[in-house]
Amino acid sequence: MDTGFSSNDMEKIIEADRKNVWHHLSSHKKYETQDPMVMVEGKGIHVWDAKGRKYLDAVSGAVWTVNVGYGRESIADAVRQQLVKLNYFAGTAGSIPSSLFTEKLLEKMPGMSRVYFSNSGSEANEKVYKMVRQIAHKKYDGKKYKILYRDRDYHGTTITTLSTSGQPQRAAQYGPFTPGFVEVPHCLQYRKQWDVPDSEYGRRAADAIEEVILREGPETVGAIVLEPVTAGGGVITPPEGYWPRVQEICRKYDILLHIDEVVCGIGRTGKWFGYQHYGIEPDFVTMAKGVASGYAAISCTVTNERVFEMFKQHPDDPMDYFRDISTFGGCTAGPAAALENMRIIEDENLLQNVCEMGDYLIERLHGLMAKHEVIGDVRGKGLFCGAELVADRETKEPVDEARVQAVAAACMAQGVIIGTTNRSLNGMNNTLCLSPALIVTRENIDEIIGAIDNALTEVFA
Repeated sequence: MDTGFSSNDMEKIIEADRKNVWHHLSSHKKYETQDPMVMVEGKGIHVWDAKGRKYLDAVSGAVWTVNVGYGRESIADAVRQQLVKLNYFAGTAGSIPSSLFTEKLLEKMPGMSRVYFSNSGSEANEKVYKMVRQIAHKKYDGKKYKILYRDRDYHGTTITTLSTSGQPQRAAQYGPFTPGFVEVPHCLQYRKQWDVPDSEYGRRAADAIEEVILREGPETVGAIVLEPVTAGGGVITPPEGYWPRVQEICRKYDILLHIDEVVCGIGRTGKWFGYQHYGIEPDFVTMAKGVASGYAAISCTVTNERVFEMFKQHPDDPMDYFRDISTFGGCTAGPAAALENMRIIEDENLLQNVCEMGDYLIERLHGLMAKHEVIGDVRGKGLFCGAELVADRETKEPVDEARVQAVAAACMAQGVIIGTTNRSLNGMNNTLCLSPALIVTRENIDEIIGAIDNALTEVFA
């Protein structure tokens, strides 16, 4: 690794970081006695820090983002060329990359027809909430305004998206929250909430949503927001029968279905979108992280034509449109990067690689489970996998979060970065999370599994 900086320069950079940067999700007390990590270079599936240490990144930028890997010159070139041509114009007008990207994107999303740009997953989700509220006023005299969300799901960091957080530790200390949001139960079969046969569990978990709707009053519920696979809440794959029943319930009560693909979208699960595994026909789909693989900031709120038409029924009414703007939704770098990102996924056949390597990753995790009693459950879809750690397989008592973090630290010491559920769920931050770039190889997976194997042996010896 040649950064162009001397070791002395790097020490000054690290010190400047310690002195000036407020890091995400970090307690800074520790930086009084240890150096903050400063990343300086990435190539493929590896990154290097300011001290020259090399890591295999098994979580795509720590937050499930760098889908096509680091160092993609063609994306950087596409962004540079677009910025020189036209870097920005407000979203009240179109641009060449936004037109080309939306056309390409919607080809992958049959039934969806309109794309609204913003710059983060939180913002994309909040756009949906505003649309639902506006539809309630336009069509239902303001009554059908409630939005359901699911326990253990997560939809963003703003106060209103935190109002739909099924992760109480993420939301702690930020209330009071926006009213009108109602929680429904999670669907994690490993931690059953109803005494029914496994074959019936998915439908029973979905029936719980109908019970909440009936309790609240169907005439008051406008939408439900769900992740296709719960991400930060423990990599929860839906039980068989769950999604068809959810779709049935939404249609029965005229409830708009919002699928949050901020994590799963753009190939992570082996299809372009996670919902496409389950035959769902959503009204809204939101996406962000993998849309441009982190090479530019971009998020999308995608709707079907039914939703879009609700905002153009009365052209003479000055209030009859979606009265919203995202300043940086007008940046052209995002769609330029996203278009090239999609080309790479297609040309390199990365969706097939996700399916093949995802199967191999699950297989290797099951091998670890056979060796280590501390692994209670293995689950996942494509290259989005989790292993839940328990103190006792019979009682399913979760392992203490400190020990889960010790496993992640032991992997880091071996040069492998893995993810975990952390500071999200009361007493249930016990899942190791893996989401390597879509370019991952069998050799990379073997290295990841080897590091976890060693870490589990070290921490639970």
